[in-house]
Amino acid sequence: MDTLAPGILLIADPFLKDPNFARTVVLLCEHQEEGSFGFVVNKPFEQKLDELIPAVAVPNIPVYFGGPVQLDTIHFIHQMPDLIEGGFEVFPGIFWGGDFAVVVELINAGQLDLAKIKFFIGYSGWSSGQLEGELTEKSWILSRIHPPLLFDPNEQEIWPESLRQMGNNFAMMANFPIDPQLN
Repeated sequence: MDTLAPGILLIADPFLKDPNFARTVVLLCEHQEEGSFGFVVNKPFEQKLDELIPAVAVPNIPVYFGGPVQLDTIHFIHQMPDLIEGGFEVFPGIFWGGDFAVVVELINAGQLDLAKIKFFIGYSGWSSGQLEGELTEKSWILSRIHPPLLFDPNEQEIWPESLRQMGNNFAMMANFPIDPQLN
């Protein structure tokens, strides 16, 4: 089994009822004794980046609901450390954050590959021991990261495909109904 560390994916158990995390995949960006945080990578937010950040001149860049904490903040992950300095490498080739002003300039100049960056409003956070408790309760399935899946524009496929990539026992879970009592 994988252990909690930056770059690990938290795949929501098929029966997790929390509306913030039902059928989600969270990229864990930091895990320390004091707590953990990451971003839900497959839950679109209703507004686009240009609607949230007026300085962005390019319309229709998707933003994802990173989690229920600090919904007044914008975060991003990317695969372009050569263009965006100051990011933290959470997995080889995957970076969290960096100089946001540079990101806006690059977007407006058409010099950023939008398939290699993902924006989030808010984040997912856990206090000391909280995430470990949720793992004990079987709320999450830990998986290694599959970088192409993180940036997949078809967000509805990220959760089931994350399970399928883990093999037979988990692949079956991808087809479980949301509420088995309705079957």
